[in-house]
Amino acid sequence: MMPNPIRLLIVDDSALAQKTISASLASFPEIQIVGTAADPYIARDKILQLKPDVMTLDLEMPRMDGITFLRAIMKHRPMPVIILSSLTPSNSLNALEALQAGAVDVMEKSAGLLSACAQGRLLSEKIKAAAGARLRGISPDPPPARPGAPPAGATTARLFPPRKIILMGSSTGGTEALKTILTSMRGDLPGICIVQHIPPRFSKTFADRMNQICPMQVREARDRDIVRPGLALLAPGDYHMLLKWENGHYQVRLNQGPPIHHQRPAVDILFDSAVQAGAAPHTAAALLTGMGSDGAAGLLHLANAGAATIAQNQETCVVFGMPREAIRLGAAHHIVPLEQIGPRLDTLISSPFPIPGNGAQPANS
Repeated sequence: MMPNPIRLLIVDDSALAQKTISASLASFPEIQIVGTAADPYIARDKILQLKPDVMTLDLEMPRMDGITFLRAIMKHRPMPVIILSSLTPSNSLNALEALQAGAVDVMEKSAGLLSACAQGRLLSEKIKAAAGARLRGISPDPPPARPGAPPAGATTARLFPPRKIILMGSSTGGTEALKTILTSMRGDLPGICIVQHIPPRFSKTFADRMNQICPMQVREARDRDIVRPGLALLAPGDYHMLLKWENGHYQVRLNQGPPIHHQRPAVDILFDSAVQAGAAPHTAAALLTGMGSDGAAGLLHLANAGAATIAQNQETCVVFGMPREAIRLGAAHHIVPLEQIGPRLDTLISSPFPIPGNGAQPANS
């Protein structure tokens, strides 16, 4: 017996966009489009009437902007919301604000993009993940950090061998998780490389915002960037990011190879490249909230090659898919709540040999 389909409400002022989104989802019987709305006031009435499970929301709306409507929804009738909008520079900033206000995910909207079968599949996966997501409250940015500053009580920056590196991978809910982790870490850690499933253009906006509030420098990666202490590099949307060890330092390489797990960038690409670069015995790696299984096999390969590995625990994930698969494979040495991942990564990478043993440990270990 098939479970009840996910009831979806599409909120977009463009009739063409409504039609395109509906067409892209037509081949997925597990999703039922129960209605469309051309502005937030119509959407409000349809939410009460149709009781959708998930809503897609454009940011540029008549009569009331998408952010204001989203905040009202999260206050009065919390539900999973996917931002589906054209990610211009200004809209990318609004999309970040929407994630802080409680939206589950962001996807770029364009007629050509959504008409493709692969993009319809991606949207359907996001909708299914959103339907089971753990909703969060509003998550404002912390005060701006002074880049590179050690924490209170620390007088000097620490020095790490050039082989040391921190790796992170995330998807649905990951932008807010990464904010929590990066703002809790010291600015004098070894280089950090991050893959977040993220649309093109939105990755730079996100990195720039993190750079304003984190104690380390954060920016979108460029091909052949050198990984260095005090720098966190985020894979650009639509580009895989790999690690190479050359001339006494790590270097990142970007490419547009085939998507892995329907994702580009893919976490498995980064994690597996670290194994190939001989980085594993010097690595602390974390797999965070996200749909699907990307990163689970790569985390296992890192663990088997000597890395210290972390999976975010179920209770603090927006979507538990990626960490759950890593735990199922026995890839996580530590299963840790979100708020403790930053300090745990610091502890692991600061030890002479960050190899905590074999096999997953109990939650909060």
